[in-house]
Amino acid sequence: MPMKPKEMIKFLLRNGFVEINGGKGSHRKFFNQSTGRTTLVPYHSKELKKGMEHTILTQAGLKK
Repeated sequence: MPMKPKEMIKFLLRNGFVEINGGKGSHRKFFNQSTGRTTLVPYHSKELKKGMEHTILTQAGLKK
């Protein structure tokens, strides 16, 4: 089942990411200092599409 943006953000925060400045419009930017990885998460009330969810997790170097 696809995640909502709020769930994705919680998942990233639990895995060492912190929110940083730089997200534009309805997007939030996250950075993990230990891995040096950065990813953007669109912030809206709908579920993330499968491809977007996969892209965010790949950029973050994480698995569901």
